[in-house]
Amino acid sequence: MTTEDLPGLDLSRLAPWFAENVEGVSTSSTTGSGPDLTASHISGGKSNLTYEVSDGTSTWIVRRPPLGHVLATAHDMKREHTVITALRDTAVPVPITYAFCADEEVLGAPFYVMEKVDGQPYRFARELEPLGPERTRAISEQLIDVMAALHAVDPAEVGLSEFGRPDGFLSRQVRRWKKQLDSSYSRDLPAADELHKLLETRVGAAEAASSGPGIVHGDYRLDNVLTDSADQIRAVVDWEMATLGDPVTDLAILLTYQQMATVSGDGTVTDVSNAPGWLSADEIIARYDTASHRDLGEFGFYLGLAAYKLAAILEGIHYRYLKGQTVGPGFDKIGDGIHPLLDMGLIAMKEHTGRVS
Repeated sequence: MTTEDLPGLDLSRLAPWFAENVEGVSTSSTTGSGPDLTASHISGGKSNLTYEVSDGTSTWIVRRPPLGHVLATAHDMKREHTVITALRDTAVPVPITYAFCADEEVLGAPFYVMEKVDGQPYRFARELEPLGPERTRAISEQLIDVMAALHAVDPAEVGLSEFGRPDGFLSRQVRRWKKQLDSSYSRDLPAADELHKLLETRVGAAEAASSGPGIVHGDYRLDNVLTDSADQIRAVVDWEMATLGDPVTDLAILLTYQQMATVSGDGTVTDVSNAPGWLSADEIIARYDTASHRDLGEFGFYLGLAAYKLAAILEGIHYRYLKGQTVGPGFDKIGDGIHPLLDMGLIAMKEHTGRVS
């Protein structure tokens, strides 16, 4: 932890706001302008910035958008705070939220404060391998079960009926990620153009086969949950892309990350699925199918959409890296991972209609 400012986190501005808005914060101060805060940047985030903030007695997590070039609607702190707060009393484990700040004068962007949950966001197979195959399998099973629990939540019952517009969700997703990709343009991507055309062609059939709306996390994977030492998922985090829509998109995102790891060996983002014991793609689909009873007949479309969406996200990160606007290590190879990802999306659209191998 450091008492010095971090990129995107001005402690001298944050301290008085903390004193007024966060319950339980220490009021002692050597400056007379709020608590004496220390902070550290939690590495690993390639999008919204996450900080651990302490007053010497208690510790909180602060989340804010990335610096510099920000994709429209992709880093909405208010939405992230709203969905986590709404899910607090459901079967979905989430952190407790404490406060939201819309005043950009404090940190230069909206942000919120939530509970620090003790747990490991496993990202790499090497982190799971010491646990052994049995524990790894149990964690991967639980990951699917928590996803199914999320998709079973009735949005209206938790006050989220106005959280999104589920009608026409898939069509809007195709348009949205085309717009996001265009906004981060720095090079020609012919495969992205071809994939977008295929998505436009098949989106009608996918919407007709949909089993109805639910809460969508938007980037569901193991390093976006916190797992404790007893292998229990303590919290689902990183809700920046959450909305109401077709929950099958979460399953497709998860399996696209898994396929990326299989193709590249180490994965552009995460390779936990390469750890011994991790559920295969077919096992994941079967477990989710049993728990959710959602129609997976157009799953090839969902895989294509997931690949296109992840390509748009990674291209946005690549764009910020080129502009020198990223914080932390690991950004230099993000751009290279987009090409195999788009190829996987094209293969899924052309060859898969219901299941992945």
